[in-house]
Amino acid sequence: MKKSTMLRNMINRKGLSFIMEAHNGLSAKIVEEAGFEGIWASGLSISASLGVRDNNEASWTQVLDVLEFMSDASTIPILLDGDTGYGNFNNMRRLIKKLIQRNIAGVCIEDKLFPKTNSFIDGEAQPLADMEEFCGKIRAAKDEQASLDPDFVVVARIEAFIAGWGVDEAIRRAQAYADAGADAILVHSKKSTDSDIVAFMERWDNRKPIVIVPTKYYSVPTAKFEKLGISLIIWANHNLRSAIEAMKTTSERIFKDRSLINVEDKIVKVSEVFRLQGADELKEAEKKYLPASGKKWNAIILAASQGSLGDLTKDTPKTMLQINGNSILGRQISLFNSVGIKFINVVRGFGKEKITFTNVSYTDNDDYKNTKELYSLWLARESIANNTIISFGDIVFKGYVLNELMNDDADIVIVADAIISKSDDKNRDFIVTDKKFKTDIFDEPTFLKRLSYDSKGATGEFIGILKTSAKGGKILLDKMAEMSKRPNFKELSINDALNEITAKNPVKVKFITGSWSDIDTIVDLQSARE
Repeated sequence: MKKSTMLRNMINRKGLSFIMEAHNGLSAKIVEEAGFEGIWASGLSISASLGVRDNNEASWTQVLDVLEFMSDASTIPILLDGDTGYGNFNNMRRLIKKLIQRNIAGVCIEDKLFPKTNSFIDGEAQPLADMEEFCGKIRAAKDEQASLDPDFVVVARIEAFIAGWGVDEAIRRAQAYADAGADAILVHSKKSTDSDIVAFMERWDNRKPIVIVPTKYYSVPTAKFEKLGISLIIWANHNLRSAIEAMKTTSERIFKDRSLINVEDKIVKVSEVFRLQGADELKEAEKKYLPASGKKWNAIILAASQGSLGDLTKDTPKTMLQINGNSILGRQISLFNSVGIKFINVVRGFGKEKITFTNVSYTDNDDYKNTKELYSLWLARESIANNTIISFGDIVFKGYVLNELMNDDADIVIVADAIISKSDDKNRDFIVTDKKFKTDIFDEPTFLKRLSYDSKGATGEFIGILKTSAKGGKILLDKMAEMSKRPNFKELSINDALNEITAKNPVKVKFITGSWSDIDTIVDLQSARE
C-alpha cells in the first residue's frame, strides 16, 4: 500500500489515530519501531535540528533534503508540517510535486503569512492569511496532486485561536478550507485547557476529519478527544525535546568528569546505532554482491579461552586485551576487513558478553574451560565454506600474512615462522617439514610432516593461522566429524587434526620471518605493544 493511501485511511477511519514527531532519518526509524502508524515531520523540530529558528530560516529545499532521508529510513507515512506552503499558490504546486516524488504522504499548511512565526512564541504577532488566498493554495495543491498521487493528503491548519480570534472565525475558515478541497482540518490552540477544541467541535459539522496538536493541553485525557470525534492526534515535538535533554546531560557530565565512566551505561551502545542504520542489511547485501568479482572468503577466529595473564585476564578475555588503542580481536577483524574478508565468525567463550563487535557473527563455546580450539572450530563448522581462513584469537600479526594465504592455491595452507627462538616454552607449536634447509623452505613448495611440542628437528613454528579452499575445507570437516566421535574429542587440538590430515593429504606451509606475536605472557603483550 502506498504511504499516502495509508495516511488517508488513517485519518478517515472511525476512531482516534496518532502520529509522532521526527526530524531526521534516525528519529523516523525510531518512531516506526515504537509502533506508531505515521510520522509528523515537524517544522519546529527540523529547523531546531538544523540550528535555526522556526521562522522559515531553513529553506524548503533544505527541508526536502531532510524529508528524503526520513522517507528512505521508514515505511510508514509522513505528514509534513509545511508551514504556510513556502510562498503563494505556485510555490505550493511545486512543493506538492517534490513531496510526492519523495514518497511523502501528505502536507499540513497553516493560514498565516510567510515567513511564519511559531504559534507558541508569546508576544509575537500572529497575522492570519487572507482566507480566499489560502483557499487558492489548497485548490492549487489538490489540482497538482490529482495526476501525481490522488491519495496524497492536504491538511489545512487553522490559526484563528492562536491569533486571538474566536470560534466563529475558526468555523468560518474551516468550512471555507473544506469547500476548497482540504482532506482534513487541523485546529490549533495554545491554551492549557481544551476549551478551544471543545467549542470548535460543538459547532463543526463533521464534513472533514479533525486533527489536533495537544502540546499545551497535554493533561486532557485522550479518551475525551476520542469522544469529541477527533480523528488524528499529533505528538508534535517530543522526540526533539527529549533528545535535547539527553544530549545536554551527557555533554555536561563528560565535560565535568573528563571521562566517559559515568555516562557509558546510561546511553545506547554503538551497536544499537549500527542496527538502526541498517548495518545488518548491508552485511547481507555484501554476501550477495561483493563476492561476484572473485573468490568467496570466510574467516573464523577462535577466541573462547580466558588466558592466563593474571589480573589482566581475571575478568577480560585475552582476545580483548588492548594493544595501542585496539583489542587483539579488534585488530584481527580490521585486518580481515582490509583484505576484503567481511564474513567473520568469532567463537566466544569466557567473557563473551564483552565481545560485541557488530560486523561479525558469533558462535559460543560455553564449555570453553574443558575444551581446546578444535572443539571451538567444530562448533563453528558451518562457517568453513568456500575459502576460509582460521585464526587463533590471541595472536597479533601483520596484514601481509593474510595476502600470502589468499594468493596461495593449495587446498590447506598453514603459516609458520622460520625463526625459532630459544624460548623454553614447552607449549609452542613446532613444525617439521619435508624441506630442512632454510633456503629450501622459501624457494620451493614446502609441506608439513608433523606438528609437535618438541623443537628437535623443527623447521619453524606454527603461528596459529591456516587457510582452506572449498576442497580443503571438506577435508578438514570430514576429519573433525570423524574425530568428534572419539571420547577424548574435547581434549584434542587443531594440531592433532592437522597431523592426521597430513598423513593422507598435503598440508602446505607458508613461511614468514617474524611479523607476529602469540600473546601468552605479559612480556608478549608488552612486546606486541612496542
